[in-house]
Amino acid sequence: MQPGLMMNTPLTLTPMLERAARLFPNKEIVSRTDSGTHRYTYADFHARTHRLAWAMKRMGIEPGDRVGSLCWNSFRHLELYFAVPCYGAVLHTLNLRLAPDQLAYIINHAGDQVIFVDASLLPLLEQIRPELTTVREIVVMDDHGPYEQMLAASPSDPYPWPDLDEQAACATCYTSGTTGHPKGVLYTHRSLVLHSYAIAMADSFALSERDTVLQLVPMFHANGWGIPFAAVMVGSTIVFCGRHLQPADIAQMIESQRVTFTAGVPTLWMGLYSLLEHEKHDIATLRSIVCAGSALPRQFVEWYEQKFGVRFMLAWGMTETTPIATVVALKKHLEALTAKDRYDLLARHGLPIAGIEVRIVDESGKELPWDGSTMGELQVRGPWVTSGYYNDPRGAERGQLESFMQGWFRTGDVATIDCEGYIQIMDRTKDLVKSGGEWISSVDLENAIMAHPKVMEAAVIAVAHPKWQERPVAAVAPLPQFRDQITKEEILTFLEGRVAKWWLPDDVVFIEAVPKTSVGKFNKRALREQFKDYSLPGESAQTV
Repeated sequence: MQPGLMMNTPLTLTPMLERAARLFPNKEIVSRTDSGTHRYTYADFHARTHRLAWAMKRMGIEPGDRVGSLCWNSFRHLELYFAVPCYGAVLHTLNLRLAPDQLAYIINHAGDQVIFVDASLLPLLEQIRPELTTVREIVVMDDHGPYEQMLAASPSDPYPWPDLDEQAACATCYTSGTTGHPKGVLYTHRSLVLHSYAIAMADSFALSERDTVLQLVPMFHANGWGIPFAAVMVGSTIVFCGRHLQPADIAQMIESQRVTFTAGVPTLWMGLYSLLEHEKHDIATLRSIVCAGSALPRQFVEWYEQKFGVRFMLAWGMTETTPIATVVALKKHLEALTAKDRYDLLARHGLPIAGIEVRIVDESGKELPWDGSTMGELQVRGPWVTSGYYNDPRGAERGQLESFMQGWFRTGDVATIDCEGYIQIMDRTKDLVKSGGEWISSVDLENAIMAHPKVMEAAVIAVAHPKWQERPVAAVAPLPQFRDQITKEEILTFLEGRVAKWWLPDDVVFIEAVPKTSVGKFNKRALREQFKDYSLPGESAQTV
């Protein structure tokens, strides 16, 4: 068959960087730092990125070398995001919230040669420095230290970027390691470019040059959900939050910088809403918020739109999907839905974005119908979905068997898909509660509990039961002002009519806060460990 007659221009990050500087030289990149607010232009960013490439050459970094970054969200981290891949090396963003032993493991497993670290995070490296077997140099980043000195000593001439293969590795992230060692996902230039195109589309994040993007998603977590790459590609104004992630910080940044788009995990938006209920802040410039990482209770989707005019877009993805795979977009013919049905739909995890295919299957691998009620394991494939883990600690054969089926990636999520293609993540496979042979979705039960006006957070886990195999127990964190004014009976009464009777928790345990993972998700593993010897009591709730 005769090939088509199109140029075979490789899909790499380099043209995205050069386009941004050429077309949007005066657009700003704003960073909140410990010493104040830093501002510079895309032209400044471009020049410093080239200087950083010269510095890496002087350091002896070779194509394919792993370069670690242990950094907050900032302009310097963005420089690494582009300089390292465009140079031909592989950027390894290090999760600063990992336990020290896991942090040491992923540095050694990836084979990081050099690590760039924010000065405030240097103590994290120092405590594990003797365990690091591949690191030969650590570069501290602050206003006057080695990083700035390296850039100042670099030529001002443009760095001659190499011609790169679009299938070359350019970045790596590790899973959060909730079971066993973290696993490495190795991204290509092609996958990051295509992911950037996809999330910039109108029925996705709809990013454009007109936007001011507040980067709240940690840049060490799944490429910051790909937003930094896409924002540079389209020329958005970018605002970096540094370590400042409290509700008051977020509200102040949205208001002062006139932010139009941001994204983050549900706990951020639940906390911000609580603040806005008691303090007045102008967030009217926000056109949309993307929420992913775990389920957002439906009422917040409704409240933000009705009270503040902000559209929530729920999304779903994984480190293994670069990460965005689905986003809520309301189809035109569904705009006439009743308010209740509309918010029910907007609280789902959306449609697969262009480039991603999805299916649900049963335990034998049989594909299940898209009827909105049949639950199965969600599987995905596409050009930015991993085809395997880097140097898989389980072994290549076992890893393929556990993680892939017939060319599809097995997500481990249980979902339904309706006839329109809207996906609802029901649970992680390991978090479902199997009671009397029937499944209970911990996610649905948690969302129902968190609709209670006195509840801040709730997590549901399975506890062994002599008759029913497993029964749900709810760990509930009340809002601070209601900690002494809420009971188990009040929660159970509230749930009546909202969930099936047999879904009602066998116990309610009140806690100060639900434990979180390194990326802000509810840590069910920690809860299960806490309750591993738990026996279901009689009538009264317990406090731990």
